[in-house]
Amino acid sequence: MRKIKYLVIDVDGTMTDGGIYYDHSGNEFKKFCTKDAAGFFAARKAGVRLIVLTGRECGATKRRMDELGADYLYQNIKDKASFLQSFMEEHHIRKEELGYIGDDLNDVLPMKMAGFVGCPKDSCREILEMADYVSTVEGGHGAVRDVVEHVLRESGEWNEMVAAIYGTESGV
Repeated sequence: MRKIKYLVIDVDGTMTDGGIYYDHSGNEFKKFCTKDAAGFFAARKAGVRLIVLTGRECGATKRRMDELGADYLYQNIKDKASFLQSFMEEHHIRKEELGYIGDDLNDVLPMKMAGFVGCPKDSCREILEMADYVSTVEGGHGAVRDVVEHVLRESGEWNEMVAAIYGTESGV
């Protein structure tokens, strides 16, 4: 992630298993995997700005992103590609500085704007075919952490970030 300065992360199907739960009053619930927290913390420690971009709006998503310290949270974004194009122009982000983790068809066009693409192993065929890295983990089961860990291991930074965050010795 040395070149990646911003990482876009999808929610449904990427940070969750894609399921949406409603109670009798119509309240929406989602299940997030706690393992993804290590990926968020390591990416941030490595200096990567985290952009959570989702087509749905949910209070549970806001709460979890606040807990994880996402730098940006954008919900209810129906046209992710147009939104991301504007965001990149506004923040002067080049393609090679942008990574993207997503799983489904609404992520295809914005992923083409990224220099690195990662995805859960249960992503749709189109995403699997374009990904630079396919996680060994399904969405909602730690796929974000796995993708971040893969990239930081490739750059030689994973052990250093883990040591800095969790106080473990380098070379874990």
